[in-house]
Amino acid sequence: MEIRIAVSKIDKFGSGNSGDTVEVIERPNGGISVVMADGQINAKDHKSISTLVSHRVIDHISHGVRDGAAIRATNSRIFAEHQGNVRADLNVISVDLQTNTILISRNNPVPVFLIDEEKVECLDTESDPIGWQEEITPSIVELRIRPNMAIIAFSDGVFFAGRENQQKTDICTIIEGLIEEQEPFAQEIADFLLSRSIRLDDGRPKDDMSVIVLLVSPESNDIIRRMNVSFTIS
Repeated sequence: MEIRIAVSKIDKFGSGNSGDTVEVIERPNGGISVVMADGQINAKDHKSISTLVSHRVIDHISHGVRDGAAIRATNSRIFAEHQGNVRADLNVISVDLQTNTILISRNNPVPVFLIDEEKVECLDTESDPIGWQEEITPSIVELRIRPNMAIIAFSDGVFFAGRENQQKTDICTIIEGLIEEQEPFAQEIADFLLSRSIRLDDGRPKDDMSVIVLLVSPESNDIIRRMNVSFTIS
């Protein structure tokens, strides 16, 4: 098997700096984690907060701290430093080779979508952002790694795309249609969902948009680990 991760992002129209942050780190005991954060100070998007949150979670994970504990420790410190004036939507998706599982951790009202056995499940249990209260509990789902599984997470800019134009559609149905027609690569899924969201906002994203797709391919070409990044600058 082979883990394939794709990330597609775009800034809010007219903004030169995305408030979303996505980071990837290798786990000290084997595996990989992807962290996505969307931060606010006093209800305004702020890149420094999303970066701070993602880096602190990654720092804990890099020292062998379990994902849930890493999130709780980050929340406690952020709350103490900012007196509850900061909120951050947070997703952590980890492939843990020590336990041979995938962990999906959410502190984000936006659901995560799981593709397994050609079915799409919406993981939408109640989940609050971090930073605004002293204690939080992440919503965590742990699954055995299986071929053809995929996890799709995105920021609220993707989930709520088109709402101002009353064009919002059922994302679960969109994903089901995509996988029924073909067996898309991780990057194809991410690009499709991002492009669809941009279209729903009439080509001018109303918010920062980020999509993460983690796909378990049943086959691998070799034992080489690869990571590709494409970053547009103006």
